[in-house]
Amino acid sequence: MPDKEQERAAADLAATVSQLMRRLRTASPQGALTPSQRAVLSRLGTDGPATTAALARAELVRPQSMRVILGVLEEAEMVTRSPHPTDGRQVVFSLTAEGEEALASVRDSKNSWLAAAIERRLRPDEQRALIEATRLLKRLVEE
Repeated sequence: MPDKEQERAAADLAATVSQLMRRLRTASPQGALTPSQRAVLSRLGTDGPATTAALARAELVRPQSMRVILGVLEEAEMVTRSPHPTDGRQVVFSLTAEGEEALASVRDSKNSWLAAAIERRLRPDEQRALIEATRLLKRLVEE
């Protein structure tokens, strides 16, 4: 059972990660995209084409909500639908060139902001500590 110090560290870490994620979202030029829409583009970019149901499960939303998200992205020509290869009742969504560009732009903006912030605000020894802390955070989220 975690002690009080570990509980405080966990709460501080969660709050700081939330602040970092909000700051990264504001660094993105794709302000017209909601966090859910960006998450779907990212998932399609990382995992490849997927059905509405698979995306809904992965993003922990209802299929109806995912249909709305995909509809907006499709209307913006960032995703396209094609027939499922083995199940005629389903469709598969994938990124279009516009979706790939939007995703790359979002990632580049976030990475550029964060790299500049690290360079400006942290001393070299703190930068090395951050690299080690990142390794530890990766271990926390591994399944």
